[in-house]
Amino acid sequence: MNLQMLNLPGFTDPTALSLLILFTILFFAGLVHGMLGLGFPLIATPLVALISDVRSAILVLLPTLVMNVASVIKGGRWDESIGKFWPLAAYGVVGSVLGTRLLIVTDPAPYKLLLAAIILVYLNVHRIGLSLGWVKSSPAIAAAVFGTLGGLLAGTVNVMVPALIIFALELGLATTIMVQVFNFCFFFGKISQAIVFADAGVLTGPILISTVPLAGVTLGAVFIGMALRNRVNQDTYKAWLRKVLYIIAGLLIAQYFSTHF
Repeated sequence: MNLQMLNLPGFTDPTALSLLILFTILFFAGLVHGMLGLGFPLIATPLVALISDVRSAILVLLPTLVMNVASVIKGGRWDESIGKFWPLAAYGVVGSVLGTRLLIVTDPAPYKLLLAAIILVYLNVHRIGLSLGWVKSSPAIAAAVFGTLGGLLAGTVNVMVPALIIFALELGLATTIMVQVFNFCFFFGKISQAIVFADAGVLTGPILISTVPLAGVTLGAVFIGMALRNRVNQDTYKAWLRKVLYIIAGLLIAQYFSTHF
């Protein structure tokens, strides 16, 4: 393989080792997503950011799209999920466009710190004890608020799930519905981000083509994860995953302050 032909953003001089690390990250994140129904961008983005910069979210654009489609198709009964909660994705598109524009015109370095904060919020959403009774009483307004917020997070730090999880928990959605709604939102958030990147000249045809192998690895891992979903103790796995995410958040915070102070 000619490494230079990959033209991967964030890797000006790709080596076999850096590509091996990248493929390993995407495989691991895809496996987790297949097993739990969510988590790919939450895991892949900060880990890729550790070896590149946040704009390398372009690397996981195509892998995320194919993984979202596979996750939405799984489970069926779309009238109870997508048919009811599609406005959440529409608001997410608006937020994603705004967030991606912000990412393009600003210094990406601080977003590593923001991403660490988002992870910590996600991990402690139950402990925060937010009083969001208005979500149930005004679901349309809640969809606008959390959809737009999730899009902003997706555009800047490639992580939409914390806002969506709070919305879903407050409404008491079933797991299958949550997984389908989340991935439906992720998909359209990524599509809008791709359009903005392309319009700004950041995403080109050669770059997109170079990420096809990354998408293939991710999709394979997702299918493996789906096959293992019913064989793994989910509570144990989620507990382990939380510890890994805490470590990632800590590394991002340490990396940011070590390079700025």
